[in-house]
Amino acid sequence: MKTSKVLVLTATAALVFAACGGAASQAPSQAGTTPAPTAVPASDAPPASAGPEAATVRLQLQWVPQAQFAGYFAADKQGYYAAENLTVEILDGGPDVIPQAVGSAPDGPEFTISWVPKVLQARESGSDLVDIAQIFQRSGTLSVSWKDSGITGPADFAGKKVGVWDFGNEFEVTAGALQQGLVAGTDYEKVIQPFDMSLLLSRQIDVAEAMIYNEYAQLLETTNPETGALYSPDDLNVIDWNDYRVAMLQDALFARASWLAEGNNRDVAVRFVRASLKGWIYCRDHAADCVQYTTDAGSTLGAGHQAWMMNEVNALVWPSPDGVGVLDPIQWQQTYKVARTAGIITDDPAGSAYDSSIAKDAIAGLTDDLVGASFVKGTVAVTPGGE
Repeated sequence: MKTSKVLVLTATAALVFAACGGAASQAPSQAGTTPAPTAVPASDAPPASAGPEAATVRLQLQWVPQAQFAGYFAADKQGYYAAENLTVEILDGGPDVIPQAVGSAPDGPEFTISWVPKVLQARESGSDLVDIAQIFQRSGTLSVSWKDSGITGPADFAGKKVGVWDFGNEFEVTAGALQQGLVAGTDYEKVIQPFDMSLLLSRQIDVAEAMIYNEYAQLLETTNPETGALYSPDDLNVIDWNDYRVAMLQDALFARASWLAEGNNRDVAVRFVRASLKGWIYCRDHAADCVQYTTDAGSTLGAGHQAWMMNEVNALVWPSPDGVGVLDPIQWQQTYKVARTAGIITDDPAGSAYDSSIAKDAIAGLTDDLVGASFVKGTVAVTPGGE
């Protein structure tokens, strides 16, 4: 059952966080090396002076709480939403939730996290969702096979059982195969896999779709029954779709154009994006804190798995060449061109499909490192079962 978590944020914390600027400006640290989280209780803050108009908004997650969304949990815990006088209700996603459909509804949440090609497809069906902040700067999608399969690239899919997720999660895999002239159902068997690695582990499929921050780790956290040791990268072949120029932009913040045009909603969007981006900056510099924040938000995944996820998600966000949250027009163009070639969309998207001005306005007054050019992904030890 889908649940929701209401983050009730009062404006009383505004002065504390506006004055101290948050800890995100400190030197970056690697996962597992930071001290325990130190959020400031709202009750300890002085009364707020006149500030931005109070607003209550909803954020639809693409999936259940996990470190994929840690920046938003950090924005709550660190008081960044409160500093913008925002009360934010975070709505859990899951296998029964299609975020771009929920977010497109006239009475839907004000903000939605989804993958760009899914929203481009929804826009052709009438959605007015607009990309207002591009959080992930690169794709995290992999296709993984066993070393003895001989599958080292999409050309090797011919005659194989290729696992993918549906609901638009499969676009990069099918586009990569199409790039090699291979059509699902004709040249290879497309198998809809569950959101785990069970079919690959049981060898019911030859290659499986996996996110680098989640399912790939699940494989490495699994014991090889033949050796009694955990599987290692040496046991696997990995196809990174970024290497084949079919990678498409993934997690972004979307809002309905109709909502943005009403009253002072654009200002609300700028404030929400600014607070959220500060959360992502915090997670870059305090990964261990953000693992704890994710657990506090209701994640059921083990701490070891969450640490892996936080490390890999940070590498999808950082570096952000044009500033955190600002969309790279080259990656945008690659995304919609691949989507068109693969038949995901029929026309190039309108220029109104994204609005970089909101993210640019959001970061204009921030003094943090907004690019993360010196970011280096840390090393996280794999733990059995992700515990």
